[in-house]
Amino acid sequence: MQRGFAAQVAAGTLGFVVAGAAWAAPLPKGVTLGPSVEGITEYRLANGLKVLLFPDASRPTITVNVTYLVGSRHENYGETGMAHLLEHLLFKGTKKNADITGQFSSRGMDFNGTTSLDRTNYYEVFQASQENLDWALQMEADRMVNSPVAQKDLATEMTVVRNEYESGENSPGNVLFKRMQSVAYDWHSYGRSTIGNRSDIENVRIANLQAFYRTWYQPDNAVLLVAGKFALEPTLASINRLFGAIPKPKRALPQFWTVEPTQDGERSFAVRRRGDVQIVAVGYKIPSDLHDDAESLGFASEILGDAPNGRLHKLLVESGKASQVFSFGQTGYAPGLQFFGAVVKKGEPIEPVREALTAAVEGFAGKPPTVDEMERVRRSWLNTIERSLNDPQAIGVALSEMIALGDWRLYFLGRERLKLVKAEEVAATSGRYFVRSNRVSGTFIPEDAPVRAAIPAAPTVEAVMKDFKPAASSLVSENFEPSQANIMKRTLLTTAGGVKLALLPKKNRGETVTVDLRQHFGDEKNLYGKGAVPALTSAMLMRGTTRYSRAELADAFDKLKMTGGPRHFQTTREHLAEALKLAAHVLKEPAFPAAEFEQLRKQMLVGLEASRAEPQSVATRALATHFEQYPRGDVRHSNTLEEDIEDVKAATLDQLPAHHREFHNTSPAEMAIVGDFDPKEILPLVDSLFGAWKSPANVAPVLSKHAEVAPASRVLDTPDKENGFYVARINLDLNLDDPDYPALMLANYIFGEGGLKSRLMDRIRQKDGLSYGGSSDLAPGDLDRAGAFMVSAIAAPQNLRKLDAAVRAELARATKDGFTAAELAAAKSGLMQQRLQNRADDGVLASGWTGFLYRDRTYEWSAAFDRKLAAVSLAQLNTAFRKAIDPAKLSVVMAGDQAKAKEGAKGAP
Repeated sequence: MQRGFAAQVAAGTLGFVVAGAAWAAPLPKGVTLGPSVEGITEYRLANGLKVLLFPDASRPTITVNVTYLVGSRHENYGETGMAHLLEHLLFKGTKKNADITGQFSSRGMDFNGTTSLDRTNYYEVFQASQENLDWALQMEADRMVNSPVAQKDLATEMTVVRNEYESGENSPGNVLFKRMQSVAYDWHSYGRSTIGNRSDIENVRIANLQAFYRTWYQPDNAVLLVAGKFALEPTLASINRLFGAIPKPKRALPQFWTVEPTQDGERSFAVRRRGDVQIVAVGYKIPSDLHDDAESLGFASEILGDAPNGRLHKLLVESGKASQVFSFGQTGYAPGLQFFGAVVKKGEPIEPVREALTAAVEGFAGKPPTVDEMERVRRSWLNTIERSLNDPQAIGVALSEMIALGDWRLYFLGRERLKLVKAEEVAATSGRYFVRSNRVSGTFIPEDAPVRAAIPAAPTVEAVMKDFKPAASSLVSENFEPSQANIMKRTLLTTAGGVKLALLPKKNRGETVTVDLRQHFGDEKNLYGKGAVPALTSAMLMRGTTRYSRAELADAFDKLKMTGGPRHFQTTREHLAEALKLAAHVLKEPAFPAAEFEQLRKQMLVGLEASRAEPQSVATRALATHFEQYPRGDVRHSNTLEEDIEDVKAATLDQLPAHHREFHNTSPAEMAIVGDFDPKEILPLVDSLFGAWKSPANVAPVLSKHAEVAPASRVLDTPDKENGFYVARINLDLNLDDPDYPALMLANYIFGEGGLKSRLMDRIRQKDGLSYGGSSDLAPGDLDRAGAFMVSAIAAPQNLRKLDAAVRAELARATKDGFTAAELAAAKSGLMQQRLQNRADDGVLASGWTGFLYRDRTYEWSAAFDRKLAAVSLAQLNTAFRKAIDPAKLSVVMAGDQAKAKEGAKGAP
């Protein structure tokens, strides 16, 4: 169980808080009450649907999440990828809800669907209102059983999913892990990647999809969760009315009985494709997440694979044999896989890395974890869990993995179990599974008497849960209203030396507090010719100080519950003062250790080389070069890949401390602190730490000039890449204070920024089926007028020219015919709700304050901008877009495998 639980902890996606008011009224007819843990209460409808309700008023949002207990492991041969493909089709709408994505966009909802080995989930996060909640609940009830799963939708969505598949095929790591998954398993469906087989994606029959939908998408195979700011009793009544009306199905769910046989010898494979990095990995079969050994294996994974404290990092990265190491588990309801690996620079020896990696993993049992290693992992996970308890927004998505294992309460049981794991258990468990006969790697050596590792069966959920007793929770927070007026009322604006300060105290769940510091370095002249030195200097700050090594510094951040870096981090009220002191120490007193400098430079070079054949990097750099107007050495110059590599190679260690002494400062600077703290206690400390830190170098904004650039169109070859990339740009003479900017912002939202319901995605994904993802971006000048409008998307190489034609056609349609009143109303609604939700996030709020302080503004400017958005008329919208966007000025770069593009052109009708 700890594997899936640990993955959630590591991702920091779980969220729990105390419940709202206790249930007072009689339960609706047919509804039964289930268990309750730390504010989450389970109910069961008569048709079998499980409902989890989690009222919490600390944020003005609601999360609705539906988890279906069906994933890629439930597919049959010839139907791989079907669960994921069906997930896409359920966004196509029903007879009653014909435009689901349009409703998401107009309501400003954050939404998605995801498919894994064991489950599929759909969620939406939105501004709390009865209307939004009513719509979301009726929509989810409707598409649970009324989606048409139509052939016309499959015709376009199949190519979109295939494009997503092709995108994954571009990544050497993704390809390697998918191959390892298939080599490791003989029979179990965990050996198949969730995205599926290309031929299955292309050829699946609509009747198969419809049968799959009717079988698995039923109330007795689903769990509905509602979390956030809502009224408990009327919400349960609405759920019972909407979902309870669905009949309990008469069918019996299919049963699966395949058990993977014990592996009887090491297995090897090689992937031979064009690329710029080498990756070596080993994998071992391990028990289900429900098994007692799962927690111990999670500890082993972290102790071996963490950076910079992990054993593999010290063995391979610090010695210079590899540029990066990794470890992670791919597990779930059935026995899964544990991966360990390393990234090696192209051309350097890989076999010594493979040998050292394998010896370290399989010798781990003989070198049990130390006390420090065990406590570091335990402390890190418990800190992450504690932070997660303060964020109810992500609870639905996070709990889906626990629901897939059989019981959402497994999260809480896992938290208690990790407190009890011992070093000797970790070593003993590793010794049972990390053995040669159970290994999948890049080599094969036969043996007459192999040592075999038997994978135990998963216990029942009932057996796992029988002794579980939930713990009490006492987390509290205020109901903070994120309006600009309330933000202004609650914020203290002051200065400390050269630092402009915004201090916004508020009662947060878990007493969390966020700090954002914005520093400014140099000017146009004194930064000339610095190459990679400024970036390397900043990157080295967290790699060691005069008091801490890199590993010790990571521990120090952990102990103070700091997440982030020295300029932007979250901590707690108790630790804020010490956290500020530590951040100031890191910023002011870096040690620039030579070994860490060489590691960093090597990692940067490996990363740059890895991007050499990546379509997105190739296209983006080429477009930036086309728009280049500054000479090499100017801080505004857009480097080519070769120039970046040259700059990194040319940088020397002695340049970094000199650059730090000359340029780093907090006078001038802006700082915002938002959360649970006392300004009277913190203000003098900020003044003493940052108030008088001034650099010798002059500081001034580096402004860019708007330039008209002749349009161009380039097609670049990136051989052996399944997916291609498209990017286009028009320079704009635009500043964010211009009268036309609010109208242009709304127009851009309608055209390409508004998600699946934008005009761009309606065309290239919904209608033409050319791309999995694309968007437009409007970037105004801040202190200058160097603005830009950009469009980007992924597509198969053979579809890039079709994609270009579609983009140009949509731009021409928008400038010729304009946008509609309905589109404008939906854009206003969506943008306004998004802006309000952003202000409810302390990190966004703090960053907003530092940005405003830099420009001598406050959130009153934000309120005025909202009024301008609300006042935009349809005529103003269309006039502004036509004035700014001239499709004839569009410059385009497309990167993809031209051989595949030619083959596709030959095969086209």
